[in-house]
Amino acid sequence: MAVKVLIPTPLQKHTKNQATLECSADDVATLIETLESNFPGIKERLCDETGTPRRFLNFYVNSEDIRFLDNINTALKDGDEVSIVPAVAGG
Repeated sequence: MAVKVLIPTPLQKHTKNQATLECSADDVATLIETLESNFPGIKERLCDETGTPRRFLNFYVNSEDIRFLDNINTALKDGDEVSIVPAVAGG
């Protein structure tokens, strides 16, 4: 099952400068593990020590925030698009 993953610019140095990746995964947790196996070290940028996505990163599946779905257990299907978006703060 192919899932399209959009990587933000600050993390592209960990994906060999690729902005878009194709991965196979049944859910977001598996997707993160797949990214880690293909790009060692990226998981620590995406998740804290408990495996929870970092507070300053938002994950979207087809434009839906996973925090309002099933978090990292959100199911993925063929053709889904996962966006990893850094939080932006300012004033």
